[in-house]
Amino acid sequence: MAVDEVRDFNRMYTRLIGVLDYPGQLNTPYTLGEARILYELAQRERTHVSALREHLGVTAAHLSRTLSRFEERGLVTRERHHRDARFQEVMLTAEGRAAAEDLDRRSREAVTRLLAKLPRNEMGRLREALAAARGVFTGPAEPEVRLRGLKPGDLGWIVQRHGAVYAREFGWNAEFEALVARIVGEFGARHDPARERAWIAELDGRPVGSVMCVRDERPHTARLRLLLVEPEARGRRLGERLVGTCIDFAREAGYRELVLWTNDVLTSARRIYERAGFELIAEKPHGGYGSPLVGQDWRLALREAARG
Repeated sequence: MAVDEVRDFNRMYTRLIGVLDYPGQLNTPYTLGEARILYELAQRERTHVSALREHLGVTAAHLSRTLSRFEERGLVTRERHHRDARFQEVMLTAEGRAAAEDLDRRSREAVTRLLAKLPRNEMGRLREALAAARGVFTGPAEPEVRLRGLKPGDLGWIVQRHGAVYAREFGWNAEFEALVARIVGEFGARHDPARERAWIAELDGRPVGSVMCVRDERPHTARLRLLLVEPEARGRRLGERLVGTCIDFAREAGYRELVLWTNDVLTSARRIYERAGFELIAEKPHGGYGSPLVGQDWRLALREAARG
């Protein structure tokens, strides 16, 4: 019967990957459940506790106890959402992110050792079987979407895709691509990792978007730059996620405001900025990149100036 076959497979597989002695198998102090929660937290800058609970399918009490243990170990911090105090957000500390990265490395090494025992010609059959089982239980797989930090080659990708996408959609010339290249070059040469950061959006492992948060010339001010989402990846709220991640980082880095400069023809991006709370503060025509444009300055207050 199918029930017996599923149960038999579960027993075989949990023994194969060492679920019953996960800490011993990976030489880690964390249980499998704790490792899974650390992994999910490492996929984003911060997350609502309720959203994390729903994604993992665990009870509120179980997740609360685990997060409390993480707090005691200095792995996470929790705070009320800055706009709605009914919601609690959780984020990894530097120590927590290091622990998650170490766990991910150990897990990948363990699975690599497991797969190394298989004949090379069986790998395709294994992947097909895994995809079939996943499809039976969850339906056709949704493309995997995630945000990550920069890897080698990403800076060049940002320049190339900005040039190609804006030329195709708006007819902008090489002046725009040269501007992007200067921004990217300055970031790559001298950015401060504690105060400046860039992210790449991936869809099934392919880069499809970008954004940067850099220090502005004005004190206590960060600047959002180079927001891009490839046409085939739009409609998945990636732009909102990229902007939200940039805002969260700027706030955590201690900036008081986040500013950006864009052009009036970029209506989709402007809607994202408006929904995120940015306010239009100035407009000015300029020569553009092959045709006249109207540049716009937008501002988002992150915190009030210190008093006293």
